Amino acid sequence: MPNRYETLQDMMAHGYDTVIDVRSPAEFAEDHIPGAINLPVLSNEERAEVGTIYVQDSPFKARKLGAALVFRNAANNIETSLSHHDGGWRPLVYCWRGGQRSGSFSWMLQQIGWRAGLIEGGYQSYRRLVYGYLYDQSLPFRLIALDGYTGSAKTALLQRVRALGGQVLDLEGLANHRGSLLGGMAQPQPSQKGFESALAQQLLQMDPARPVLVEAESSKVGARIIPPSLWRAMKQAPRIEVQAPVEARCRYLTQAYDDILSDGEMLREKLDCLRGHRPNAVIDHWFDLIATGDKPALTLALMQDHYDPSYRKSRKINGAGTITDVDLGQMTEVDLEQAAQQICEHMQSQ
Repeated sequence: MPNRYETLQDMMAHGYDTVIDVRSPAEFAEDHIPGAINLPVLSNEERAEVGTIYVQDSPFKARKLGAALVFRNAANNIETSLSHHDGGWRPLVYCWRGGQRSGSFSWMLQQIGWRAGLIEGGYQSYRRLVYGYLYDQSLPFRLIALDGYTGSAKTALLQRVRALGGQVLDLEGLANHRGSLLGGMAQPQPSQKGFESALAQQLLQMDPARPVLVEAESSKVGARIIPPSLWRAMKQAPRIEVQAPVEARCRYLTQAYDDILSDGEMLREKLDCLRGHRPNAVIDHWFDLIATGDKPALTLALMQDHYDPSYRKSRKINGAGTITDVDLGQMTEVDLEQAAQQICEHMQSQ
């Protein structure tokens, strides 16, 4: 009988040895239950072919072809990816709706002798639980926002606070983006659903009795939207503001964004989008600095002409009360370590 889960917490505590997603690779890549492995019983092309036949020709022919492909691919998975499991292995299987693909595969596993379970409603049930957790419920966490100008090493401080035992939510890490106009990474961002899955998983692992440190962000990290319940809590969160001299921030940013600053073509494309928001003369000056390859001067100009004014404007709109300021000094390794320790002490006092 399929397993029915009423809460996301119950589903994530399923108790099975392995979670198997038998959907196509494209479906899996968009989003999946955290920790699941992908053993597709239909490839992307096979799924499209079966769907086309179902709509344009005959549902019976589509089901017949689908069954042949599903069992053929399932047999291959059993002979290869699953061949090392012993008789006591307990897998939990799901597909899109908990229907034919996962039902067929779990039946095959059961006939072998493995105690395979099935998720009732499949991925759609999981997605409803994630959405309900992030969009319909009030999150039970006390957030503290780490605030400061661009280049204040906030992400590095989050990592140091985590290493010292603090409870941290790294939204930029989950969204694979550095959270600014030029914050893109080499690897693309996850889908919105994938971002929300990773976010929900992290929140479920946190202790509501302890404060959670989160970087003060806008409502989006790159192209990924922060769910409204979390965004509201972030706007209302008391703030720890980190401060550092302009020259120290510039030096830090020039090093941290070297990959971006080295790509002149991408820089010009991104910065050209700001025409209408910044004077043309300012943007033309940035382009001149890109042409000369003067990374520190470009970084300083971007800070003074764009990032710092944007921060001051957003701070007036979204800023909650500041509980303390932390001086980062010259942002050396020692300075950052001392700042992380101070932040941990303030968190413990909240």
